[in-house]
Amino acid sequence: MKKLTLLLCVVIASVSLNGQISTPAPSPSGKIMQTVGLTDVSVEYSRPSMRGRTIFGDLVPYDKLWRTGANKNSMITFGDDVTIAGQEVKAGSYAIFTKPGLTSWEVVFYSDTNNWGTPQNWDDSKVAAKTTVEVYNMPSNVESFTMSIDELHNNGATLGMMWEKTYVGVAFEVPTAAKAVKSIETVMNGPSANDYFAAASYYHEEGKDLAKAKEWIDKAVSMNDKAFWMMRRQSLIYAKMGDTKGAIEAAKKSLAVAEAAGNADYVKMNKDSLKEWGAL
Repeated sequence: MKKLTLLLCVVIASVSLNGQISTPAPSPSGKIMQTVGLTDVSVEYSRPSMRGRTIFGDLVPYDKLWRTGANKNSMITFGDDVTIAGQEVKAGSYAIFTKPGLTSWEVVFYSDTNNWGTPQNWDDSKVAAKTTVEVYNMPSNVESFTMSIDELHNNGATLGMMWEKTYVGVAFEVPTAAKAVKSIETVMNGPSANDYFAAASYYHEEGKDLAKAKEWIDKAVSMNDKAFWMMRRQSLIYAKMGDTKGAIEAAKKSLAVAEAAGNADYVKMNKDSLKEWGAL
């Protein structure tokens, strides 16, 4: 009985030691996802709270680099190239570092996002953009540090940061006009050579309407006279339709372009087919 009791105590102690206790994080993580114009933007950060403390000028000193939140550095991700204070920032993720001041903040977008807090060794070459923005005093306290993407319009938005009675905002521009024009032109111009090629290849491989496949592959080849892979598909579609003469003509064109491009695989495939069709 004593041995059994001792064994049960060991099992209970093991469960207690190995179990995980879940408690609220002092600075819980937050994430914002927002489409600005036609560009996806997201922000990930931790949210410390005031808890009766004085924040700016005390807990967060003035004129010293701040991680802009708590825990791992705050991070913003742009789906497209954007512009911040006249500086082009490539699509990707950036840490957001700040130097809070009494009347203005310096805001830095830093390409190295793998820092717990501020970087041990600052590297100016990793600064994608830097700007100084004005501090706005709010009438009442914001208890938890908050980031936002607001003042949305078709061509940009503002990254907002607020805590205590302080608000700062960094405007950024997105390439909505260029993306919209490109989209409109693409649709209005109709399918591309690659679209026609993909459709023809699918119909050919699945044994669907070969007449339609021929129409599409002819269109693709007419739009790109350097695409030996499209001419190769054209020859195979013609052959499957029983048009050996057309298949040979297409294969010879594909062979010539493939040789000029130095593509040995397509050279061999075309020669093999031409032999099969009695042209070599």
